[in-house]
Amino acid sequence: MATSERTSQKDSIITIIIAIVLLAAGFWLAYQFVEPAPPTTITISTGSEEGAYYANALKYKSILAEQGITLNIKTSAGSSENLQRLLAGETDLALVQGGLTETDTPLKSLGSLYYEPTWIFHRSELSINKLTNLANKKVAIGPEGSGTRSLASLLLADNELLENIKTDNSTGSTAANALLTGDIDAAFFIGSVQSPVIQQLLNEPSVALASLQRADAYQRLHPFLSKITLPEGIIDLQNNIPSNEKTLLAPTANLLMGADFHPALSVLVLQAIQQVHKQTGIFASANQFPNNQNLTAPISDVAGRFYKNGPPFLMRYLPFWTAIMIDRFIVMIIPLLALLIPLFKVMPPLYQWRINSRIYRWYEALHAVDDKIHGKQLSAEELQQLDEELSHIENEVNKVKTPLSYAEKVYQLLSHIHLVRQKLQR
Repeated sequence: MATSERTSQKDSIITIIIAIVLLAAGFWLAYQFVEPAPPTTITISTGSEEGAYYANALKYKSILAEQGITLNIKTSAGSSENLQRLLAGETDLALVQGGLTETDTPLKSLGSLYYEPTWIFHRSELSINKLTNLANKKVAIGPEGSGTRSLASLLLADNELLENIKTDNSTGSTAANALLTGDIDAAFFIGSVQSPVIQQLLNEPSVALASLQRADAYQRLHPFLSKITLPEGIIDLQNNIPSNEKTLLAPTANLLMGADFHPALSVLVLQAIQQVHKQTGIFASANQFPNNQNLTAPISDVAGRFYKNGPPFLMRYLPFWTAIMIDRFIVMIIPLLALLIPLFKVMPPLYQWRINSRIYRWYEALHAVDDKIHGKQLSAEELQQLDEELSHIENEVNKVKTPLSYAEKVYQLLSHIHLVRQKLQR
């Protein structure tokens, strides 16, 4: 009985084995298309702990922590050092001032975050509405490696002033104090209007904020710059500070990523910066930032889709890791479905072929017996041998349990065996 069951199940088992092998191959093939799971720790290069970049990175850190991602913050001397770290692969992300990257950079941008106004403060006794007015003056342009120095040097070079002024490397409160004491004539600052240094200088009568008459020209020469205005009285309406509208130039703060930054983490970071930077400000309307304008590097594919369509469907409604798990499952299941659909169509014909091939072999053996009967006069011993062969074929057929759909062919074969046996007995 056990032998009979093994024989009857052989074709089904072979068919199932073939299906399992194909499914395993399908799983392996589908896995090749699945992105590696995103890391749980990423690193960003910012600036000094007193700067806006660092303060914003702390906000990103808090938001990402809610989704199980740890953001390590590395302080630096400024945008130039942030950029070098990212190019060297020392960090995953970097906050960089617009205009610092090369045109053929391998880095990608996740977007512009906010305007970074360029403030040019000078002693109030000086009249400065063009950069050429700084000729022969002592001007603080920031330390080496800072974004302030890079932009100040660019603007001064446009006016061929680098050889005609005395530059000072101070920045921040050091530069502000030097300006207040008269040790320098003017100073470049890049930072938020809420910066304590900027607020101090805006409210100081001994210094004045330059309003650039030729801002349009600089904007045309350097597309990463925007022309922005500081409205009259916006700082202090009671004391009317500033006393008139000021025209400023502003690059935008860019968030850059390395070329191999995980796409899923890109979306999570984009959601974080959107949450932090979408608010209304003095220089921006609600939801103006982040955006894909005034970029210092090409926009990443993920960020481009994000700004056009928003986050992927799953990440709009599900926790990050749940969405990632489902997304990875979908990536695997689609190729498998593409394999399973034809597989379900192929397996029944394959099983049918297995049954038919077995029946055809029996018919081949039966045909050989029939040929011997008609070939010559047979002895009693030969007749006995042929009868045994027929019995063997008949026993083999009876052992096999086939589905009802194949019963007709089996009974036809048994009927033909009976006919050949009748010929043999005549």
